[in-house]
Amino acid sequence: MNFQKHNTAETTLIRDLPRLVFGFLLCLFALPAAAHEIRPAVVDVQLQADGHYRIALQVNMEAVLAGVSPTHSDTSESPNAESYNRLRALPARKLEERIRAFWPQYREGLHMDFDNTRNAPELTALDIPAPGDLARARLTTLHLTGSIPPGAKTLRWTYASQYGGSVLRLQRVGDSEVIAAWVREGAASAIYPLAGEIAGATRTAVFGQYLVLGFTHILPKGLDHMLFVLGLFLLSTQLAPLLWQVTAFTLAHSITLALSMYGVIALSPVIVEPLIAASIVAVAVENLLTARLHAWRIFVVFGFGLLHGLGFAGVLTEIGLPRDEFVTGLIAFNVGVEGGQLAVIALAFLAVGYWFRHRPWYRVRVVLPLSALIALTGVYWMVERLIG
Repeated sequence: MNFQKHNTAETTLIRDLPRLVFGFLLCLFALPAAAHEIRPAVVDVQLQADGHYRIALQVNMEAVLAGVSPTHSDTSESPNAESYNRLRALPARKLEERIRAFWPQYREGLHMDFDNTRNAPELTALDIPAPGDLARARLTTLHLTGSIPPGAKTLRWTYASQYGGSVLRLQRVGDSEVIAAWVREGAASAIYPLAGEIAGATRTAVFGQYLVLGFTHILPKGLDHMLFVLGLFLLSTQLAPLLWQVTAFTLAHSITLALSMYGVIALSPVIVEPLIAASIVAVAVENLLTARLHAWRIFVVFGFGLLHGLGFAGVLTEIGLPRDEFVTGLIAFNVGVEGGQLAVIALAFLAVGYWFRHRPWYRVRVVLPLSALIALTGVYWMVERLIG
C-alpha cells in the first residue's frame, strides 16, 4: 500500500513538472538582471622613474555608487539592488557624470601612503564600457596619478571597508615582475619598500590567507559550485559514496587549477563558464532520471571537476599567488575550496539528509523538486553565459 502511494506521488510530481518548469522560468526572467557577483577591485600600481605613480583601478562602480555592501556575495542580495540596477543600465556618458560627482567622496577611501603619510591621487581618465548585457557586472577602470614624495622609502595601500576587498598589483621602477597581494576589506596592504628586496609573507600567513580565499569562493560566493555539490548530495543518501565523489571532484579541479596557474593550459571564461553551468544541469538531470548511484558517476564528476578547476583559476589569476610561496598558496586555496564543499554538504545533511533521507517520500519530496530547480537554474545560467 505504501509502495503504491509512493508511486502515485512520484507520478503526480512528474506530471506537474512542466508547470513547475514554466513557473520557474517565468520567475527567473521576471527578476531584474542583478545576478552580479561582487568581486574585489583590481588595483594596478606602477611607480614611474619621473617620480610619479599611476594607478589603473578596475571596479564595479555601480555597486560603489549604490552603496551595495561587500558583505553580500551578490548585488541582488542588497537592499540597494534596485538602485544598482538603474545605474547598471545608464549609458557610459551618464555613468561618468555620476562617478565624477562622487569622486571626492570616493577618493577619501583610497589611501596611497608613502612613509605612513597619505598621498591622495588625482582622477585623470575613465574607461567605462557600454551597458551591454545587464546580466553581467560592468567594470569601470579609473586612471589615477600622483606624485611620489621626494625621499620616500615605503608604500602601503588601503581601500575603505565599505567598498570591499582589493587586489593590489604593484610594479616598481626597474622591476619586470609584478608584486600581487589580496587585501581584505578594511585591511591595509603590507608595507613595500620602493627599492631593494621585498620580504615575503611567512608561509603560515600565506597559507591562512589563501585558505580563507578558497573557502569563501565556495561559501558564500560560489553559488554555481555550491549547486553542483548539492546536486551530488541529493543522489547519495550514504555519506561514503558522496565523499568519494567530492574527493574525485577536488582531485580533478586541483589538477586543472595547478596546470592553469603554471601556464600549461588556458581556456577562455567564455567557454569555461557555460560548461560549468552545463555540468550543474547534467548532475541535476541525472538525479531526476535515476534513483540509484551508478559506477560511472564518479568518472563524470571527475570530468566536471576539471572544468570547475579552470573556473577557479580565473580567480587566482586575477589575484595572483606570492612568488616565494606559490605552491603554499595553491595548496591552501585547494584546501579552502575542499573545506567550503564539505561545509555545503554538512549544512545540507543537517537540514534534510539527517532527518529525512530514510523516509519513503524523500526522493519525491526532496530529491526531485530540488534537482529540478537546480537543473533549471543551470539552464538559465548556461543560456545567459552563452548569449552574454
